[in-house]
Amino acid sequence: MRKIVAGLFIALDGVYEAPGEWHFPYFNDEMGAAVEEQMSAADAMLLGRVTYEEFAGYWPQQSSDDVDIADYMNTTPKYVVSNTLQSADWLNSTLVSGNITAELARLKELPGKNIAITGSGTLVRSLLRDGLLDELRLLVHPIVVGSGKQLFPDGSGQTPLQLVDAKTFSTGVLYLTYQPASQ
Repeated sequence: MRKIVAGLFIALDGVYEAPGEWHFPYFNDEMGAAVEEQMSAADAMLLGRVTYEEFAGYWPQQSSDDVDIADYMNTTPKYVVSNTLQSADWLNSTLVSGNITAELARLKELPGKNIAITGSGTLVRSLLRDGLLDELRLLVHPIVVGSGKQLFPDGSGQTPLQLVDAKTFSTGVLYLTYQPASQ
Protein backbone atom coordinates (compact mmCIF):
# COMPACT_ATOMS: atom_id res chain seq x y z
CA MET A 1 0.00 0.00 0.00
CA ARG A 2 1.23 3.48 -0.88
CA LYS A 3 1.88 6.07 1.80
CA ILE A 4 0.86 9.71 1.80
CA VAL A 5 3.88 11.65 3.04
CA ALA A 6 3.90 15.40 3.69
CA GLY A 7 7.19 17.31 3.60
CA LEU A 8 7.25 20.93 4.70
CA PHE A 9 9.73 23.69 5.35
CA ILE A 10 8.63 25.23 8.65
CA ALA A 11 9.88 27.94 11.00
CA LEU A 12 10.14 27.62 14.78
CA ASP A 13 6.86 29.51 15.19
CA GLY A 14 5.05 27.00 12.99
CA VAL A 15 4.91 29.20 9.87
CA TYR A 16 5.12 27.25 6.60
CA GLU A 17 3.91 30.02 4.29
CA ALA A 18 6.26 31.72 1.80
CA PRO A 19 9.42 29.76 2.62
CA GLY A 20 11.14 31.54 -0.27
CA GLU A 21 11.35 34.56 2.02
CA TRP A 22 13.19 32.80 4.90
CA HIS A 23 14.30 29.30 3.89
CA PHE A 24 17.25 29.77 1.51
CA PRO A 25 19.93 30.88 4.01
CA TYR A 26 19.53 27.42 5.60
CA PHE A 27 19.59 25.36 2.40
CA ASN A 28 22.69 23.20 1.99
CA ASP A 29 23.71 19.80 0.59
CA GLU A 30 22.23 17.98 3.61
CA MET A 31 18.82 19.53 3.03
CA GLY A 32 19.11 19.02 -0.71
CA ALA A 33 19.71 15.31 -0.11
CA ALA A 34 16.68 15.10 2.20
CA VAL A 35 14.45 16.80 -0.37
CA GLU A 36 15.83 14.60 -3.15
CA GLU A 37 15.15 11.50 -1.04
CA GLN A 38 11.51 12.56 -0.57
CA MET A 39 11.11 13.25 -4.29
CA SER A 40 12.67 9.96 -5.40
CA ALA A 41 10.48 7.98 -2.98
CA ALA A 42 7.30 9.41 -4.56
CA ASP A 43 5.73 8.99 -7.97
CA ALA A 44 2.77 11.32 -7.41
CA MET A 45 2.02 14.62 -5.71
CA LEU A 46 -1.02 15.59 -3.69
CA LEU A 47 -1.77 19.30 -3.58
CA GLY A 48 -4.41 21.51 -2.05
CA ARG A 49 -6.04 24.16 -4.22
CA VAL A 50 -3.94 27.12 -3.06
CA THR A 51 -0.60 25.33 -3.49
CA TYR A 52 -1.73 23.89 -6.81
CA GLU A 53 -2.63 27.36 -8.15
CA GLU A 54 0.71 28.80 -6.97
CA PHE A 55 2.72 25.92 -8.48
CA ALA A 56 0.68 25.85 -11.73
CA GLY A 57 1.38 29.56 -12.15
CA TYR A 58 5.12 29.10 -11.73
CA TRP A 59 6.51 25.67 -12.69
CA PRO A 60 5.23 25.32 -16.28
CA GLN A 61 7.31 28.37 -17.25
CA GLN A 62 10.51 26.92 -15.74
CA SER A 63 12.94 25.08 -17.97
CA SER A 64 14.50 21.88 -16.70
CA ASP A 65 17.78 23.36 -17.98
CA ASP A 66 17.40 26.26 -15.54
CA VAL A 67 15.96 24.49 -12.51
CA ASP A 68 16.64 20.82 -11.72
CA ILE A 69 13.30 20.34 -10.00
CA ALA A 70 11.22 21.77 -12.87
CA ASP A 71 11.06 18.50 -14.79
CA TYR A 72 9.90 16.62 -11.69
CA MET A 73 7.26 19.24 -10.85
CA ASN A 74 5.91 19.37 -14.39
CA THR A 75 5.89 15.68 -15.29
CA THR A 76 4.93 13.97 -12.02
CA PRO A 77 1.23 13.05 -11.75
CA LYS A 78 -0.55 15.54 -9.51
CA TYR A 79 -3.78 15.00 -7.57
CA VAL A 80 -5.44 18.29 -6.69
CA VAL A 81 -7.84 18.24 -3.75
CA SER A 82 -10.55 20.87 -4.18
CA ASN A 83 -14.31 21.16 -4.11
CA THR A 84 -14.15 24.63 -5.71
CA LEU A 85 -11.89 24.20 -8.77
CA GLN A 86 -13.67 23.28 -11.98
CA SER A 87 -10.55 21.94 -13.71
CA ALA A 88 -6.87 21.22 -13.13
CA ASP A 89 -5.15 22.04 -16.42
CA TRP A 90 -1.46 21.83 -15.48
CA LEU A 91 0.24 18.84 -17.15
CA ASN A 92 -0.58 15.48 -15.47
CA SER A 93 -3.06 17.00 -13.00
CA THR A 94 -6.21 15.26 -11.83
CA LEU A 95 -8.90 16.96 -9.78
CA VAL A 96 -10.01 15.11 -6.63
CA SER A 97 -13.37 16.30 -5.29
CA GLY A 98 -16.54 15.00 -3.71
CA ASN A 99 -15.81 12.25 -1.18
CA ILE A 100 -12.15 13.14 -0.84
CA THR A 101 -11.47 10.69 1.99
CA ALA A 102 -12.75 7.74 -0.04
CA GLU A 103 -10.90 8.85 -3.18
CA LEU A 104 -7.58 9.28 -1.35
CA ALA A 105 -8.02 5.92 0.38
CA ARG A 106 -8.53 4.40 -3.10
CA LEU A 107 -5.37 6.12 -4.43
CA LYS A 108 -3.37 4.68 -1.52
CA GLU A 109 -4.46 1.18 -2.58
CA LEU A 110 -3.09 1.58 -6.12
CA PRO A 111 0.40 0.24 -6.86
CA GLY A 112 3.24 2.72 -6.80
CA LYS A 113 5.57 4.74 -4.64
CA ASN A 114 4.64 7.35 -2.03
CA ILE A 115 2.23 10.18 -2.73
CA ALA A 116 4.03 13.37 -1.66
CA ILE A 117 2.49 16.57 -0.29
CA THR A 118 4.37 19.86 -0.46
CA GLY A 119 2.90 22.86 1.33
CA SER A 120 -0.88 22.51 1.50
CA GLY A 121 -1.18 22.95 5.27
CA THR A 122 -4.98 22.79 5.30
CA LEU A 123 -4.83 19.50 3.40
CA VAL A 124 -2.16 18.12 5.77
CA ARG A 125 -4.33 18.94 8.80
CA SER A 126 -7.41 17.33 7.27
CA LEU A 127 -5.49 14.18 6.30
CA LEU A 128 -4.13 13.88 9.84
CA ARG A 129 -7.66 14.30 11.21
CA ASP A 130 -9.05 11.67 8.83
CA GLY A 131 -6.23 9.17 9.46
CA LEU A 132 -4.93 9.31 5.87
CA LEU A 133 -1.51 10.94 6.43
CA ASP A 134 1.16 8.29 6.99
CA GLU A 135 4.17 10.55 7.63
CA LEU A 136 4.80 14.20 8.39
CA ARG A 137 8.36 15.27 7.56
CA LEU A 138 9.25 18.70 8.88
CA LEU A 139 12.41 20.63 8.05
CA VAL A 140 12.33 22.95 11.07
CA HIS A 141 14.36 26.09 10.42
CA PRO A 142 16.01 27.97 13.31
CA ILE A 143 14.11 31.19 12.64
CA VAL A 144 11.00 32.86 13.99
CA VAL A 145 9.21 34.35 11.00
CA GLY A 146 6.68 36.26 13.09
CA SER A 147 3.68 36.10 10.77
CA GLY A 148 2.17 33.87 8.14
CA LYS A 149 0.13 30.72 7.89
CA GLN A 150 0.93 28.29 10.66
CA LEU A 151 0.71 24.56 10.11
CA PHE A 152 -1.30 24.15 13.31
CA PRO A 153 -3.05 27.45 14.11
CA ASP A 154 -4.97 28.05 17.31
CA GLY A 155 -8.02 25.82 17.50
CA SER A 156 -6.53 22.96 15.45
CA GLY A 157 -7.16 20.46 18.22
CA GLN A 158 -4.85 17.81 19.56
CA THR A 159 -3.18 15.38 17.18
CA PRO A 160 -0.87 12.85 18.84
CA LEU A 161 2.22 12.03 16.74
CA GLN A 162 5.17 9.73 17.23
CA LEU A 163 8.71 10.82 16.33
CA VAL A 164 10.26 8.08 14.16
CA ASP A 165 13.41 9.83 12.94
CA ALA A 166 15.39 12.98 13.69
CA LYS A 167 18.47 14.53 12.13
CA THR A 168 20.23 17.83 12.78
CA PHE A 169 21.83 19.59 9.83
CA SER A 170 24.93 21.76 10.16
CA THR A 171 22.77 24.87 9.55
CA GLY A 172 20.73 24.12 12.68
CA VAL A 173 17.75 22.81 10.69
CA LEU A 174 16.04 19.82 12.30
CA TYR A 175 14.70 17.14 9.98
CA LEU A 176 11.91 15.47 11.95
CA THR A 177 9.77 12.58 10.75
CA TYR A 178 6.51 11.86 12.55
CA GLN A 179 3.83 9.24 12.14
CA PRO A 180 0.37 9.29 13.70
CA ALA A 181 0.61 7.87 17.23
CA SER A 182 -1.23 4.63 17.76
CA GLN A 183 -4.07 5.20 20.19
